[in-house]
Amino acid sequence: KADTEPQNLTAQGTIVASMTGVSRVTGFARDIVLSHFFGATFIADAFFVSFRIPNFFRRLFAEGAFAQAFIPVLAEYRDGDRARLNNFVRTVAGNLTIILVLVTILGVAGAKGLVMLFAPGFWGDPERMKLATEMVRVMFPYLAFISLTAYAAALLNSFNRFALPAFTPVLLNLVLIAAALVAAPAFETPVMAIAWGVFAAGFVQLLFQIPSLRRLDLLHALRTDWSDRGVRK
Repeated sequence: KADTEPQNLTAQGTIVASMTGVSRVTGFARDIVLSHFFGATFIADAFFVSFRIPNFFRRLFAEGAFAQAFIPVLAEYRDGDRARLNNFVRTVAGNLTIILVLVTILGVAGAKGLVMLFAPGFWGDPERMKLATEMVRVMFPYLAFISLTAYAAALLNSFNRFALPAFTPVLLNLVLIAAALVAAPAFETPVMAIAWGVFAAGFVQLLFQIPSLRRLDLLHALRTDWSDRGVRK
């Protein structure tokens, strides 16, 4: 066992490093395509500000505060009774989904206010303000998709499934490249194809986790319970 643990750690580290490398390469390709697509224009400013807004909240609901609180508690349940683990997983998923739906509705409804908060300079530029607001309305649901994706990734990592979560960011890059090269010409405002690409990428990343969750018997009907001991902790 002592010999196999370092071997497993090396293998897992190699897999994650390889997938991260693929993500960096496709991210570089994405940046080249988007730079060619946007150029140094007000459209680029509007897009990157709009994309920054859901990613800001992502740090709270996905990789940041939520993950730091969720993973240690999940570890406690993972080593115990399987029924309790399943109940905890479906309860956290249900509660998180409710919160994300409410936040998404508020974000879409308050898109203009969010743009004013994150880019006050747009207030004096009606065209850029209007475009950014429209894109925030399209892209803000990405927050819900990517937060649930991060939740799924935390589950998979806890069961030593590292490759798929590490590969998942590649899908965002590929979808955005496809949106720029294939979908954009069909849009009256081509940059909106990229905004819809962000929306689609979040959905694709979430769907990509589902088969692995099903194989691990971690995919169950959602349940809400705010008084659950694990949820409170």
